Amino acid sequence: MSNEKDTNDPTADDPDEPPHGGVDDSSPAGNGKDATHGDPEPDDGPANDPGVDEDPAADSGEESAADPDDGDKPWDDGVIVDDGDGFDETEVVGEGPDGSRNANTPEPTDDGGIDELGSTVEVEGAEIEEDPDEDDLLGGLKIDTTAELEIPDRLVDQVIGQEHARDVIIKAAKQRRHVMMIGSPGTGKSMLAKAMSELLPKEELQDVLVYHNPDDGNKPKVRTVPAGKGDQIVEAHREEARKRNQMRSLLMWIIIAVVLGYALIIVGQILVGIIAAGVVYLVFRYLNRGSDAMIPNLLVNNGDTKTAPFRDATGAHAGALLGDVRHDPFQSGGMETPSHDRVEAGAIHKANKGVLFIDEINTLDIRSQQHLMTAIQEGEFSITGQSERSSGAMVQTEPVPTDFVMIAAGNLDAMENMHPALRSRIKGYGYEVYMEDTIEDTPEMRRKYVRFIAQEVAKDGRLPEFTAEAVEEVILEAKRRSGRKGHLTLLFRNLGGLVRVAGDIARGEDAEHTTRDHVLQAKGRSRSIEQQLADDYIERRKDYELQVSDGYVAGRVNGLAVMGEDSGIMLPVMAEVTPTQSGGQVIATGQLKEMAEESVQNVSAIIKKFSDENISEKDIHIQFIQTGQQGVDGDSASITVATAVISALENVGVDQSLAMTGSLSVRGDVLPVGGVTHKIEAAAKAGCDRVIIPAANEQDVMIEDEYEEMIEVIPVSHISEVLDIALEGEAEKDSLVSRLKSITGSALKDGNVSGPSNPSPQ
Repeated sequence: MSNEKDTNDPTADDPDEPPHGGVDDSSPAGNGKDATHGDPEPDDGPANDPGVDEDPAADSGEESAADPDDGDKPWDDGVIVDDGDGFDETEVVGEGPDGSRNANTPEPTDDGGIDELGSTVEVEGAEIEEDPDEDDLLGGLKIDTTAELEIPDRLVDQVIGQEHARDVIIKAAKQRRHVMMIGSPGTGKSMLAKAMSELLPKEELQDVLVYHNPDDGNKPKVRTVPAGKGDQIVEAHREEARKRNQMRSLLMWIIIAVVLGYALIIVGQILVGIIAAGVVYLVFRYLNRGSDAMIPNLLVNNGDTKTAPFRDATGAHAGALLGDVRHDPFQSGGMETPSHDRVEAGAIHKANKGVLFIDEINTLDIRSQQHLMTAIQEGEFSITGQSERSSGAMVQTEPVPTDFVMIAAGNLDAMENMHPALRSRIKGYGYEVYMEDTIEDTPEMRRKYVRFIAQEVAKDGRLPEFTAEAVEEVILEAKRRSGRKGHLTLLFRNLGGLVRVAGDIARGEDAEHTTRDHVLQAKGRSRSIEQQLADDYIERRKDYELQVSDGYVAGRVNGLAVMGEDSGIMLPVMAEVTPTQSGGQVIATGQLKEMAEESVQNVSAIIKKFSDENISEKDIHIQFIQTGQQGVDGDSASITVATAVISALENVGVDQSLAMTGSLSVRGDVLPVGGVTHKIEAAAKAGCDRVIIPAANEQDVMIEDEYEEMIEVIPVSHISEVLDIALEGEAEKDSLVSRLKSITGSALKDGNVSGPSNPSPQ
C-alpha cells in the first residue's frame, strides 16, 4: 500500500512510493499505466478543453491528455483532468465564489494533533476532586446527572480502556498501515475502525468512471478523476447525448414525412410508405441506443465525501466485496445493456483512499480472501462477474484503484480459519492488536465510565439522563462483570445494553431522570438467555424434588457451573462404586467434553492413591446430573468429583446444604476457576447455606447485596480441607483427612496452599 503523502500537497509525488501504490488521474485505468500495454504515459501539459457542446466520442482532432497517440478514445469526454497546474476545466466544472478552479474540492484541514486523542482525553464539563476517595465510584466527579458532562466530537476521543489498541490505531493512521484486532465481541473494534477513518491523513479522493470500449465490449475502460468531477462528466455526456438525440429525432421525423409524402403523392402506395417509415424509425432508435452507450458509468462517487471513506464489509458476499457485473438476459439483437453499464463497484473499490473494515474475517471464503490479498498488494483490482453462469463472467474491466487501509477483526478463533497469506500481509505491512476484556479499576477509569454512560445516552437520543446514584450502580455492575477484583469490564456493548434498558424503563414511567431503582430493575429485565434458563432449571428441580439442600447423602455432591458468560447453575454430581467385570475403570457420563474428561482422569490419580482397597477390582461410575445437550466443559468440577467418589468409596455422607467449585491438581491442590461470583449466586438461589471456592478466587467474589446474608463463602486450598468441611462424622472424617494428607504431602499445617493467582477461563 502507498506511503503517507505530504498533507500540504496531496498530489505530491513521494520518492518512496511503490509503483503500484499511487494512482495517476491522467490514465484511463487510473493506475498511471497505459491500459493496454502497461507503459507509463508522458505528461503533455495542459490540454485544450473542447467544451461540452462538442462530441466527446467523435473529437479526433484534439489530443487526449491521457493518450496523445489516440484522440478518439471513448473516455475522451471534453473534461481534461491533470494533477498539474495547467489543466482547464472551467467550462464543465466552473469556478467557485472565490475564483478557485474547483469549488467542489474540500480545503485541506489540520489533523488536530492525533497524538493527543483517544483515552488520554480527560472527562470535561464537571468539577473533579483533587484526591478522590477510593470508595467513590464516580472517581471524584461532582455531578448530579450525566447531562453535565461534555461528549467528545470525534470517535477516537470516545474510546475507553483500550489504551494499546488506541495507540496502534493512531500510529497506523499516520503511516497508513493495516491492522488486525482480535478480542471478545463488544470491546470496541468497530468503533476504533471508524475512528481510524477520521485520523487518516487528508488525501485527494477520487471518482471512478467506467467507459464503453468500442474495440471490445467485454473489456470496459476505467478512468479516475478528482472527487466531485465524476457527476459533472456524466452529466456532460448525458447533455451531449440528449442534444444528439434531439437532432436525430428531428431528422428522423423529416425523413419519415418525406417518405410518407412520396409514397402517398408520387407512388400512391400508402402501405409501402408506412413500412418504409417504420424501418426508418427503427434505424434511428438503434442509432440513439449507440449514442446512449457512450455515457460513462459513475462507478465510485466521492463527490459528497469530506473525510476518508469507511466501508464495513462484514459478512459481505463476493460481489459486494470485490465488485460484480450484473447478468444481462438480452445479450444480442440490439436489446443488450452495454457491459460498462452493468459493472458494480465492490467495497474494496469504494474504500479507496479510506478504510475497509471486515469483522469476523475468518467467515470470508478462501477465494475472497485470496482476491483480497491481491487488492492489498497491488493497490488495484479488476471487476468481473462473480457467477460463472452469468453473462457478467465474460466481462472484465481494467484495474480499479483499491488503495485502502484494511482493518480486520474477529474473536480468538478468527486466526485459525484465516488464510495464512492474508494474515501475513496484514502483519507484514501493519499491526496485530489484542483487545483487553478488563482494565484496572482506577479513579480515572471510573470517570471515563461515567462519560461512557453519558455517551450512550447522547447516542441513543431518547433516554433520560442518569443520576449520580444510577451511574454508581452501573459501575458496580461493571466491576461484577469483570470477574476480577480491582478491575472493570471492557465489554461495553453488553454494558450499554443495561444502560439502554434502564433508560427505557425510566422513559416508560415518564421519569425526568434514570435513577438507581431503574438500573436495579434493568438488571432483572436484561438477564441473558442463559440466566433465564438457569433460573428456570432451578425452579423445575424444586417442583420435582431433584434438588437436595439438607441432610447428608453418600456419593452425592452439589457442583456449580456457569452457563454462557454470566449465569451460574447448580449441577449435582453422583458417584457409585461397583464390582468390576472387566478390570477396574472410571466411567463418567453426562456429555463430558475433552477438558472435563481430563479432569476426571486427574481426580482418579488421587482416588487410586487414596484408597486402601484394590480398586482394580472395582468400577467407579461418575454421573453429572442434568447437564443437557451442551454437556460439561472445563475442570471446575474436579473437587466435586473427588469428594463424590471418596464419599462413595468410604460410604460417608456429604453435606447437601453445601455446594462447591474448584479445579484440582494430581497432588490435591485446589486451583482457581472462573465465574465464581455467578456460581455463588446460583448456590444461594438453590437454597444452599455454604459454598466452597478456591482460596485464590476469594479476591474475585463480588456477589449482589441480596445474597451476602443468604450464603457463607468458604475458601480452601487443598482437597483435605474440602473433605473436612463436606463429610459427615468426626471420627471417620478425621481418619480420611489424615490419610489423604499423608498421601498427597501437599497440605501445610496451617492449611494454606498457594495456587495460581489468576482464574482460568471455564
